Amino acid sequence: MKMSELREKTAAELAALSRDLRLELFNLKLQKASSQLEKPARLRTLRRDIARVETQLTVLRRKTA
Repeated sequence: MKMSELREKTAAELAALSRDLRLELFNLKLQKASSQLEKPARLRTLRRDIARVETQLTVLRRKTA
């Protein structure tokens, strides 16, 4: 996921995306705990994507405040 893609989204879309990514991260952590995780690198990618989304949300909130 690129920042340019995130800049085009609204705050509501970013919040929904963040929720979806966090749910996926939760499910992958469960798979890791039960030793069923196929792509461990996906955990790192998801954490970084969540950080990008949250950063863009903060930027949008500061612009409106």
